[in-house]
Amino acid sequence: MQKRFLTIIILSIMAAGSLFSQVFSPVSWNFSFEQTATGESELVFEALIDDTWHLYSQHLPEGGPIPTSFVFEGSDNYKRIGEVVEVTEADVVYDSSFELELKMFSHKAEFRQKIEIIGQEDFILKGYVEFMSCDDERCLPPTEEDFSFSIKAATPAEAVAGEKQSASKTITASNTDTAVETSDSGSTKEGSGLLGFFFLAMLTGLAGILTPCVFPMIPMTVAFFSQGTSRKAASILKAFIFGLSITFIYTAIGLVVSLTSAGADFANNLSTHWIPNTIFFLLFMVFAASFLGLFEMVLPSSLVNRADRQADKGGYVAAFFMGLTTVLVSFSCTGPIVGALLVEAASGDVIKPTIGMFGFGLAFALPFTLFAIFPSWMQKLPKSGGWLNSVKVVLGFIVLAFGMKFLLTIDLSYHLNIFTRELYLAIWIVIFSMMGFYLLGKIKFALDSDLPKIGFFRAMLVIAIFSFVLYLVPGMFGAPLNAVSGLIPPMDRQSFVPGGSVTATVPASLSEGDNQKSANCDNARYSDFLHLPYGLDGYFEYKQGMECAREQNKPVLLDFKGHACSNCKEMESKVWSDPEVLERLREDFVIIALYVDDRSKLPEEEWLRSEIDGKIKKTIGKVNADLQISMFEINSQPYYIIVDHQGRPLTEAVTHNLKISAFVDFLDKGKQAFDKESVSPVFKPSSSLNPL
Repeated sequence: MQKRFLTIIILSIMAAGSLFSQVFSPVSWNFSFEQTATGESELVFEALIDDTWHLYSQHLPEGGPIPTSFVFEGSDNYKRIGEVVEVTEADVVYDSSFELELKMFSHKAEFRQKIEIIGQEDFILKGYVEFMSCDDERCLPPTEEDFSFSIKAATPAEAVAGEKQSASKTITASNTDTAVETSDSGSTKEGSGLLGFFFLAMLTGLAGILTPCVFPMIPMTVAFFSQGTSRKAASILKAFIFGLSITFIYTAIGLVVSLTSAGADFANNLSTHWIPNTIFFLLFMVFAASFLGLFEMVLPSSLVNRADRQADKGGYVAAFFMGLTTVLVSFSCTGPIVGALLVEAASGDVIKPTIGMFGFGLAFALPFTLFAIFPSWMQKLPKSGGWLNSVKVVLGFIVLAFGMKFLLTIDLSYHLNIFTRELYLAIWIVIFSMMGFYLLGKIKFALDSDLPKIGFFRAMLVIAIFSFVLYLVPGMFGAPLNAVSGLIPPMDRQSFVPGGSVTATVPASLSEGDNQKSANCDNARYSDFLHLPYGLDGYFEYKQGMECAREQNKPVLLDFKGHACSNCKEMESKVWSDPEVLERLREDFVIIALYVDDRSKLPEEEWLRSEIDGKIKKTIGKVNADLQISMFEINSQPYYIIVDHQGRPLTEAVTHNLKISAFVDFLDKGKQAFDKESVSPVFKPSSSLNPL
């Protein structure tokens, strides 16, 4: 109750002081320590997180948001024992913008660091925690919060008493905005993601039935359950045991993957390191070669025969070994399907691999069980033939295309710049085109039979495949391809789009014979590692961008964004990609993209001392974040605002809003206001522009 009352007072004061003040501070920190034994203590870091906001874990994969980290000042009075431990269990949520599963905390998070006290005198332990927080529609730039612990030298009495002392600093804050918009991060999304993954796993299980290694086994299985008993009930019970055995075996595989991948940074290495990605790529190529008829993959015959001998003994135990035999025999066809499923699922989360393999095993076992219970249904099954090999070849093409993603991961993670977006899409277009021509009978592989005619189902599949190929073609010329954006290179890997190059950063108006251009406008600073999407030209430093805007006599679109801002990427993917928006951005504005989380260190002569918090800003991101707060009294991203050449706002700002018409209207109003030279008086000069 007191907290709510305090929040109301704070909001009232802020509203009275400034109508436009929206500086968010949704995370409160409490610091304390507990003496656990003689000479040892635990530092306790407690984060209180406002509703709708979340704090990221220390352990995030590369290419994601900035993780929480703790920095300790060195001292001869203590030494750390291990690393900072996350006591609160983090939620694992899939973020479609990053195409990663991220660990994050809601409401509350507790971290602990064990230390050994060495000195014989009382001392002050200092440091800071750097963290990043987001809600469903915005992200805040990385924030540093200092901590200080007054620690006494350990004594036996204190060890017994288990004395707990408060740290010297407690930070409180409250969220000043309650507007929430549904996004990809949240427990609801996580739940629906698991359900969707379960059904995907079931579909792959059904696909596994339609392979040459598995489909012919259905009549054999029915014969097994029909022999040796005249009782229908006993036969049905054995069929159920058989089906449950298959489901159990596949679920057990998922559980093993879960237990070995959860924690231990398995997901991080799996998703970014070149060694596991190279291994997975090679394995998928081997499976694809097998599916396309280069060779046959089989498990050791001794392993299969051993399980088969147990099944021949009869009885209910034999039903289990019959299930095991089915799994082993089918592995040469289901192996790559299971492998793809496990790679997709193995993300450090215990639930997902288990759920996935349960769905796969359930769907895989269901037809066997039903045909064993109702053998008369066997008469309606299509006969084994060349179509089974066709299924295997089609799966080979799919495995080949999916396996390319592992090479792409290496390329993106290590900045090798091997795959442009066009090259990758060209490979996919060739693969899926070959699949379509194969189904039409224009391409033949080993073990294929002649195709005298095309049936209805095959024709529908051919139509779907070539429709997908045609969908991919515009991506060669810069179309966003949102449906497959998670599997192909990002837009900044597009080397050509109509109207300009994605990597170009020199405005066309300045590069085509403008004799009065400034030398500062020739090349945008930081353009060697910062880029705008869709071939847009722009600048990445406030001062240079404003100078060039004056020279071009255009209004300025300030784009406060972040590498780790998922909603920024969503805006660019779904709003900026619209032709009407792109035309206005390209023709009517000078874009200054200011990354608030970029950690590139500035030369010492460009460091700034902020008048907001008095701290020295040494990186591009911290300077830009301080600039945003000092100019517009807000610190969330994405944040778009159109200003004149003096930095005065021409329109109200726009944040995360996926309505294209609203963003077009925002741009048009800004352009009209600039043309009429009608500017808002609301402007606060940036203290961050004052160097040290």
